[in-house]
Amino acid sequence: MPGNETTDGELTKHEQLLHYIRDLPVGTRISVRQMAKERDVSEGTAYRALKEAEHLGYVNTKERIGTVRVDKKRRSHPEQLTFAEVLDIVQGELLGGEEGLAKTLHKLVIGAMELDAMMGYIDAGSLLIVGNRENAQRMALEHGAGVLVTGGFGTSADVKEFANARKLPIMSCRHDTYTVASMINRAMFDRQIKRKIMMIADLVDPGAKTGTLRQSATVADFVKMSEETGSMRFPIVDEWNRVVGMVTTKDIVGSPAGQTLDKLMTRRPMTVTMGTPIASAAHRMVSEGIELLPVVDRQRKLVGVVSRADVLRSMQFANRPQQLGETFDALMWSGFAERRDEENRLSFAGLATPQMSGPLGTVSEGVLTALMQQAAAKLADDLRKREHVLQNMTTYFLRTVPIDASISIVPSIIESSRRHLMMEVKVLLDSDVMARAMLTAQTIDAL
Repeated sequence: MPGNETTDGELTKHEQLLHYIRDLPVGTRISVRQMAKERDVSEGTAYRALKEAEHLGYVNTKERIGTVRVDKKRRSHPEQLTFAEVLDIVQGELLGGEEGLAKTLHKLVIGAMELDAMMGYIDAGSLLIVGNRENAQRMALEHGAGVLVTGGFGTSADVKEFANARKLPIMSCRHDTYTVASMINRAMFDRQIKRKIMMIADLVDPGAKTGTLRQSATVADFVKMSEETGSMRFPIVDEWNRVVGMVTTKDIVGSPAGQTLDKLMTRRPMTVTMGTPIASAAHRMVSEGIELLPVVDRQRKLVGVVSRADVLRSMQFANRPQQLGETFDALMWSGFAERRDEENRLSFAGLATPQMSGPLGTVSEGVLTALMQQAAAKLADDLRKREHVLQNMTTYFLRTVPIDASISIVPSIIESSRRHLMMEVKVLLDSDVMARAMLTAQTIDAL
């Protein structure tokens, strides 16, 4: 029967290579040439398989280390920044301790103090950022820390040899200490923000089997697979495992048992990738009435599936962060305080800062739009305690808002239903309306 239960002989060479990589012990180093020789395939085929395996999380490729089979972690609990990634961030040069590049760091230490004082801050997993001070470099290595030498300086052969023996990296870059620390901190903030955004990758295990059917399968095949799995909808894939359609129980109603599915399936179905935010997938599923979404890779090959119930449940029980770090929205909103009047109506008060100014020296229309949108989102959260997404927004800019003005942002509900909200938001300076917006939003946890 067409489906996911294929033998090794029925798999394409590409799929066989992916299975081979997935079954390797964690920590195994893999090269294109080695795999091509062992599996009797061309180096081009081996290269494409390794790149897809990296995309699926089976392997990790690092400069100066190579490609290694890794244990696929949940994306919500990723590894910390590695020394190899730091080396790439600062565009530096490795001086010694290559075997330690895969190790992770947990804090930065700026070597701008006396040696004795510095020792209190350095421990295993630290990264000492220091100039041409070989005594500090050696001390850091002795305490299990990596070293980044700034200003384009190098180090002695003795220190390089010591770094190799300790299996701890010592690196060099041309930037000054302040610039290097800023670059690394920026990378850490960006990674922290990305970690807190739930992705489809948090739900899907690429190694799990997924029930599929081919275009040549019949209604009888669909019924049999439905009885075996309990599912009422399946992706339709071609001989290369690319998604070409979807078929559901509704599609086959009234059709004879021998009818092939290529005549009944929905062609070019909506799909998502491992990098699609869960909130985006949920919105699409609710707005389009979709119960099952195929998850595909860059070549539109099937990786797995996510159900509407899985997506909405993950959003319901996820720990929603109050702050995503130094995003533009968070920075703009950070100066506004929540207020409530006698009737418990919500509003926000804050100062129009110079960073909000546009080309005319007044608060820019883009900032005002973002502030009104955030005020509406917070009112929607306060009212419904549900996830939602903005559908449309119409803005009116009535007067310019001067810098350093104390403004209030007042959102209100015009109409509310289980699936939709209509809101109005006003920006007030004293009692004058400076800008207003009309918004509609859709709840994405409505079943």
